[in-house]
Amino acid sequence: MAKAKLMDYDKALELFEPVLGFEVHVELSTKTKMFSAAPNNFGSEPNTNITPTCLGLPGSLPVVNEEAVRYSISLGLALGCEIAESSSFARKNYFYPDLAKNYQISQFDEPIAINGNVEVELPNGRIVQVDIERAHMEEDAGKLTHVGGSTGRIQGAEYSLVDYNRAGVPLVEIVTRMIEGAEHDAPELAKAYVATIRDIVIALGISDAKMERGNLRCDANVSLRPRGSDKLGTRTETKNVNSLRSVERAVRYEIQRQAQILADGGTIIQETRHWHEDTGATSAGRPKSDADDYRYFPEPDLLPVVPDPALIEELRAALPEKPADRRRRLKADWGFTDLEFQDVVNSGLLSEITETVAAGATPQAARKWWTGEIARLANAAEGDEGIDISPAQVAELQQLVDEGTLTDRLARQVLEAVAAGEGSPREIVEAQGLAVVSDDGALIAAIDEALSAQPDVLEKIKDGKVQAAGAVIGAVMKAMQGKADAARVRELVLERAAAL
Repeated sequence: MAKAKLMDYDKALELFEPVLGFEVHVELSTKTKMFSAAPNNFGSEPNTNITPTCLGLPGSLPVVNEEAVRYSISLGLALGCEIAESSSFARKNYFYPDLAKNYQISQFDEPIAINGNVEVELPNGRIVQVDIERAHMEEDAGKLTHVGGSTGRIQGAEYSLVDYNRAGVPLVEIVTRMIEGAEHDAPELAKAYVATIRDIVIALGISDAKMERGNLRCDANVSLRPRGSDKLGTRTETKNVNSLRSVERAVRYEIQRQAQILADGGTIIQETRHWHEDTGATSAGRPKSDADDYRYFPEPDLLPVVPDPALIEELRAALPEKPADRRRRLKADWGFTDLEFQDVVNSGLLSEITETVAAGATPQAARKWWTGEIARLANAAEGDEGIDISPAQVAELQQLVDEGTLTDRLARQVLEAVAAGEGSPREIVEAQGLAVVSDDGALIAAIDEALSAQPDVLEKIKDGKVQAAGAVIGAVMKAMQGKADAARVRELVLERAAAL
């Protein structure tokens, strides 16, 4: 893939105004799929969570998942949308093996939710109102694995494998209206908007929203228009970006790439593009299809969805706090500085830290573990599944530190064992004998041995050179295999040196 020429970002913004749009796909965490009773589970063996409906076999008929409809209404309400009195499904036709029946059941001209608005807070404190055009229900496609090529894409592959486990998983697609005025903040707005959507669906409890698993994916639309012009530029759509950092980088890259093409007298092709995390670049996909190309027509096997107004009001009353309001409240409750709280938000760990505090840890302790040692373990873990540590386990670990059962050093050791699936922190401490030695008798015996082995150090301590105690403390900690409180050891070293 030839490397595109990029214009300096600031120069690009001098010449052009970026216009953005986002389509965020949210997989719903229902027990079964959108139109069949097949399990909606992640990570199962390929082609095991399927029914005849998933495979589009003759005679199989779709049945709407009621829970998915409820989830979709809740999401629409949380986005400030109007809920349609009646919405209908349509067939979106395209020929590709990830949907065996060669069409996707979606919503076209009658979506379940329209005309919403989301408040997005940028890292610099700027508040941007993003208008939502629609949120509609549909089914996900299967997953293709292209084998034998160098890129993992279909081009150059020897053959492809298809897994229909994901085919039919309930989705809500959230489509924004055109976003103007982002200016230099365009990449940051892209990241913050997707993060806001993620926060909303997690708070609603309707999706796992794990971008690395594809539970939440973003298509980012970018176009440029010359300064002073009212004419919109041609847009590109970077498909299925699956991390907050990548959304930000992809938008920045497209602005720089398009600006250079336009400045050189070229034209932008309306197309989909692929984001490459390894190179930090996008590449051409296919010419962008318009609605007519999909030959939408009403789904003949499904009746319109007509929600009871009482149900809508019930779901409205159950809406959680808005993400922006929640962040402001938590920052005040926790007493974090602007920098500390922004660190938490940028890490994507706000929910985990909130749950850890609710489980009994202090905010500072929760932040320390999640953004420090747990982040390190996650980065070191192989694969994209990360590590399995719960907020309750982190709170239990901190409780062991607070009660003196563990030092921070021992706690890090226990945390590694928790991440390895060896049990809860207390179970690991008991099984491995990792508790701090609190018996002064055992500590004094080790101290006396260390002092007798270092008579010169003993004399220095007696002469008032207290810093010399460090050598004895180190020897004692080594002898106790780190299972001692260094502060208590220091107290006892000075007491014993004075007594000898």
